[in-house]
Amino acid sequence: MTPTEMLASDAAPSEVQAKSLDRYLGNTIRQLRLEHGLTIAEVSERAGISRGMLSKIENGLTSTSLETLEQLANSLGVTLSRLFRGYNVPSGGAQLVKSGQGLEVVRRGTRIGHTYHLLAYDQGPQKSFEPFLITLEDPGEEFPAFEHPGTEFLHMLEGVLEYRVGDEAFVMEPGDSLTFRGEIPHRPEKMHKLPIRFLAIIHYDAPNTGTGTDEQ
Repeated sequence: MTPTEMLASDAAPSEVQAKSLDRYLGNTIRQLRLEHGLTIAEVSERAGISRGMLSKIENGLTSTSLETLEQLANSLGVTLSRLFRGYNVPSGGAQLVKSGQGLEVVRRGTRIGHTYHLLAYDQGPQKSFEPFLITLEDPGEEFPAFEHPGTEFLHMLEGVLEYRVGDEAFVMEPGDSLTFRGEIPHRPEKMHKLPIRFLAIIHYDAPNTGTGTDEQ
């Protein structure tokens, strides 16, 4: 076995998955750019990123944040979900996301110790829901209040979290669930026991074509 083969065989499944997704997104972005007759310079200017970064993205040489992908989608005149359409989707239409392989999402204001993993990201041109696995590990983190369309469902997996919805605060322990309207200001308020992990599922009342939430 060559050194290259040994390195490949030792690669973690999550790393292989990430590289596969990077290549898929790069190919999709390049194809859409060419279909629209746009140059790398034109798309990079519209998206507000450098030509070198766009070239790396198209060649699958780097991972990028959800915000950058959304800027690229807008610059290409498509929805964000269009970039993921067809990725890792079996012929039966079901999608399996293995443990630890959800798409890591960088949200506005996200810091070290606060991570999102998007558990379903191929929903066609109209987004109806967003499921996240959220991990909080920084006891000093403070959160602004968030508001968004639709209904949100939280389910605690680990830790103890005090979560505020409007004027009420709820202490959530493993196994607890909380449902509320997204228009009501809401946020994690106190972290009583770390680490904290919970599912956050946002269901939109009307079709949603972009990732318009500013959750947790």
